[in-house]
Amino acid sequence: MFAAGRRNTELGLVLFAAVITGALYVLASLGSNATIPANLGPFLGMVVVLLIVAHVATRRLAPRADPLLLPIAALLNGIGYVFIARLSEDLGAGSKRLPGLQATWTLFGVTAYVATLLIVRHVRDLDRYRYTLALIGVLLLLSPLAPGIGVSVNGSRIWLRVAGFSIQPGEFAKIALAIFFASYLVDKRELLRTGTYKFGPLMLPEPKHLAPVLVAWGGSLVVLILEKDLGSSLLFFAVFVVLVWIATERFAYLLIGGLLFGLGAYISYKSFGHVQTRVENWLDPWKDARGRGYQAIQAQFAFASGGLTGAGPGSGRPTLIPEVATDYQFAAIGEELGLLGSAAVLVSYLLMAGSGLRVAMRAAQPFEKLLATGLTALLSIQAFIIMGGVTRLIPLTGITLPFISYGGSSLLANYILLALLMRVSDETNLHQENVTADVSTMVPVT
Repeated sequence: MFAAGRRNTELGLVLFAAVITGALYVLASLGSNATIPANLGPFLGMVVVLLIVAHVATRRLAPRADPLLLPIAALLNGIGYVFIARLSEDLGAGSKRLPGLQATWTLFGVTAYVATLLIVRHVRDLDRYRYTLALIGVLLLLSPLAPGIGVSVNGSRIWLRVAGFSIQPGEFAKIALAIFFASYLVDKRELLRTGTYKFGPLMLPEPKHLAPVLVAWGGSLVVLILEKDLGSSLLFFAVFVVLVWIATERFAYLLIGGLLFGLGAYISYKSFGHVQTRVENWLDPWKDARGRGYQAIQAQFAFASGGLTGAGPGSGRPTLIPEVATDYQFAAIGEELGLLGSAAVLVSYLLMAGSGLRVAMRAAQPFEKLLATGLTALLSIQAFIIMGGVTRLIPLTGITLPFISYGGSSLLANYILLALLMRVSDETNLHQENVTADVSTMVPVT
């Protein structure tokens, strides 16, 4: 009964997400063309079918999983698709195919979600493949450096192009490495937790046990230097430091991680022109308002013109922002949905982060706890990095906004990540139900 209640709640929420997506699609079409879209029926049918498929798969394969994660992901995915379709109308002939491609990738993403639930029946099984996953993650992360298939886009070498298809392997590397981090830290947490070496006011473990932190730091610098991918570099190192902190419960690792990040950022700023450009555009984009700072300035204008309630879906001019469908889609949302719409998106990510952390807190086994924390941190930190960059809270990095930005690799990876979180949640709740049942059947001895 408890599991059925969760799934019924999820069903109601995913249908509500479909209604919001359909209403936003109609409003965007009315705002831009003053007509109701002719394909409204097929569009709503596609949305509902995909969501029902994901829901039925969850009901059958993970019946006790958290009921909020899938509906929130569906809502964010729907908002992203509507804005991609709306922006493609004004971006020119070359962008007309973006809605169809995003719809196709959404179909593949839901398929990957169902396949992950089918294949990964027990999360603990992933622990056996820690070093295989580590190797896969490293190879995926460094594969864009391979000659012939690795390509540079907008200065960052983070893409593979094979037989006319492009893929961003780093999106999948982050999941493999998160699983490896969780598995490794479960075994080494006692060694990392024990302080036997005094460094100023801090008691640290033996220097040899700090090697993983230094390796993660060095790996993030390799990604930054060779691939010029500031976003992925920051994301991987931040997630690793968070997991080390959670595993050891030692604040010293946060401090060490912060110091290493500061040192790496300073060295990178002094050594690499693309890092200097990002920082200068963050501090004062008006120095080159018609060149490098143009994108950031137009985004600020978009937020300003949106005001509290926005110009209305389809009624703004977000296409003035270069790369708006990928890097700056949050600015388009801010212009047409206003502060309230932007806050709704932010709250959605906060709810997803809260649900993920609740799963981690309730997990019975250390591996499941660290894995849920790492997966949640990946989503949350990635969303913060890109939204913070668009609003100039931090320097902009070229990563996608999860479930919203255009990109097939991102959608596929995030749906796989979501399925793993749902699997951890399902196993956790099943374990707690079994414990409760065992306690209730105990007969007190008189």
